[in-house]
Amino acid sequence: MILCVAELLERSKKGVVSRLWKSFKTTGMCSRRHGGGRVRRKQISRKTVARRLRGGGLYARRPVVCVPLTRQHRNARLQWCREHHNWTEQDWACVLFSDESRFSLSSDCRRQLIWRESGTAYRPENIQEKDRYPTCSIMVWAGIMINGRTLLHVVANGTMTGQRYIDEVLLPHVRLFRGAVGDKFVFMDDNATCHRTLAVRDGLDSEGIQRLVWPARSPDLNPIENVCDALGRQVAGRNYPPTNKNTLILALTEEWDKLPQKLLDNVVQSMVLRVECCITLHGGHIPY
Repeated sequence: MILCVAELLERSKKGVVSRLWKSFKTTGMCSRRHGGGRVRRKQISRKTVARRLRGGGLYARRPVVCVPLTRQHRNARLQWCREHHNWTEQDWACVLFSDESRFSLSSDCRRQLIWRESGTAYRPENIQEKDRYPTCSIMVWAGIMINGRTLLHVVANGTMTGQRYIDEVLLPHVRLFRGAVGDKFVFMDDNATCHRTLAVRDGLDSEGIQRLVWPARSPDLNPIENVCDALGRQVAGRNYPPTNKNTLILALTEEWDKLPQKLLDNVVQSMVLRVECCITLHGGHIPY
């Protein structure tokens, strides 16, 4: 009989039917015992996963492969590091490191902010993190040095030309640091086109500002990149993240002032190790 019932139920193992029959005769009822097979998993939406990751401080990023350093770039970086290998922390303390960085709002429900460099990031694994869904972005200029920082200057809409760079950055910000530090003051900016115009060079010369020659494609050597990253994470972690351009500017300004000076000092002091590391890696990407 048990075999017939098993065949009717299309069960290959008659022991299952036998066990259920014994349970029914004893208790007057029967139920299927939970087995140890594969657990049926509940389908979870992509939005739920993203929301949980954001709750843990993990934000949506996609890796983008960067243009690798050419032999010329490596040689130039290596030569520059060898020239500055003897610089001490006191020497680097006289340098104002600067950069323009872009900060964006993403289009998800929390309007989270993801920091994105204005230039190309060159990491050891040759990977760059970029905002996945940019809907609104602004560019800001900032500068740091030991025991000091500049105001976070928001670059208005339009192209940053050499004259704008002079009027909005060099004269109102850099010149003040030159006057405070004295003749030992050194100004660092990258090789952006607006930084290398004749007008900018003449403006620096007229103010007695010494410029630090910077190797091309070397954001990993610039300590302010780490500070911009920290700034973006601070804004993204606010209880009420920015939802539009005005609140983004306000959040960036407030969080910039809150960044501990110790953080700025530490990244500038790391220049000694950055130079040594780049020499060790023969001008290659460094893990900073």
